[in-house]
Amino acid sequence: MSTLLLITSSPTSVIAWHAFGLAQALHSKQSEFRVFFYQDGVHVANDLQWFPDDQRNLKQEWQKLGIRLPVCVSAALARGITDASNAQRHSLQHHNLAQGFELVGLGELADAVQSCSRILQF
Repeated sequence: MSTLLLITSSPTSVIAWHAFGLAQALHSKQSEFRVFFYQDGVHVANDLQWFPDDQRNLKQEWQKLGIRLPVCVSAALARGITDASNAQRHSLQHHNLAQGFELVGLGELADAVQSCSRILQF
């Protein structure tokens, strides 16, 4: 059974941490799953977001998991998050997509929805 974790909650939300906890559990059990960051969930891929030393950094936790981390390109661009390629394409001065995350189109989400057994939105 494959699972899609559709993450739409901001990384400052406890719900986003629940999504990560489930991803960790699925990963440790070697269960088949995919993630997709959409809406405010794309903020986790912002490499310029700062966290105090006494708080866990959700972006780094996802990076340590070592899985594919697709992020909706339209949602990311609308929230000021871009990679080098899109920064150049849209004449933006800087790029800030965190390492390990990749900008993808909604076709990837459609494919994930069609190929999974269950979808959990956080």
